[in-house]
Amino acid sequence: PKSQRRLPRRLLSVAEFEDLVRQTHAKGTIGIRDRAILETLFATGIRRLELANLVLLDVDIAAGTLAVREGKGRKDRLIPIGERALVWIEQYLAGVRPMLAVDPSDATLFLTDHGQPFVKNRLSGLVKGYLQAIGIEGYGSCHLFRHSMATLMLENGADLRFIQAMLGHAELNTTTIYTRVAIG
Repeated sequence: PKSQRRLPRRLLSVAEFEDLVRQTHAKGTIGIRDRAILETLFATGIRRLELANLVLLDVDIAAGTLAVREGKGRKDRLIPIGERALVWIEQYLAGVRPMLAVDPSDATLFLTDHGQPFVKNRLSGLVKGYLQAIGIEGYGSCHLFRHSMATLMLENGADLRFIQAMLGHAELNTTTIYTRVAIG
């Protein structure tokens, strides 16, 4: 028998997210990169590995879309990304990424302080540090953004099938976990 799916233990409110992103200002130019990462996670609900694997061509600023290539289940998807996240990505691309890029041929979108692509644990550590700064500890850092985004979309009237497509869920049953969170 299949085990019961567990509900997320915690969700980020919009106010908490705003507190979180304000923490990036103290980091200077690296804070711009961090803000772009946090805004992208919150706006799209993509998984941390999907974010780490993004390349420059995956972001279409003019169309307002983000291409996730070979996400979970090796499936590609094209999802909308909010204007606010795009503004921070543009700032990062214009002013920060050129300073971080060690290898000009590396097309990875988000680079670490040492100009390398993020590995999943390093990305989790970055996000966890910002969460701890606002007093949120012990939760699945990057995945917290995924659950929060989907729940907020649902609470604001988004269709469950649209959320399913954004999250890349093969089964609608997987997405319905967010309906229980939104009702509860």
